[in-house]
Amino acid sequence: MTVDCVIEDIRWANIEIVAKRGTDATLAHLGFDPEKFEISILACDDARIATLNADFRGKPSPTNVLSWPSDERAAEEDGAMPDTPELPMDAELGDIAIAFETCMREAAEAGKLMEDHTMHLVVHGTLHLLGFDHERDKDAALMEGLETQILGNLGISDPYRDQ
Repeated sequence: MTVDCVIEDIRWANIEIVAKRGTDATLAHLGFDPEKFEISILACDDARIATLNADFRGKPSPTNVLSWPSDERAAEEDGAMPDTPELPMDAELGDIAIAFETCMREAAEAGKLMEDHTMHLVVHGTLHLLGFDHERDKDAALMEGLETQILGNLGISDPYRDQ
């Protein structure tokens, strides 16, 4: 797996390690060879992600993570698996942006380690690049179930357990 991390905010001290581990674990869990794919991650602050959120989603406020898949892979049927990326043309899966202050605040509010919450957001963003979504009920259940399994395999507790 090639994970290209662009670090705009120096507070993201270990993002490269977390990003590689999270993206690899997500791809491997779904039966893909992580070495055949590329993902770009922007490690930024709330101001930068608020601008991106406004530009791409019309929501001028910070959010924890944004993703831009390189191709539309979402399933037509609620709860179905998305389309599988086809190699070599789909090797570049897309881009993820993650905001430091929002991630830090959410981790503190939930009583979680920053690294664990960051890992969750990397897994979440990678699933979005693969066509998973949480807009419809069955899609959300599928995506959350996968997140829980992948994070569990990494030794991180269920992020939805206390919600």
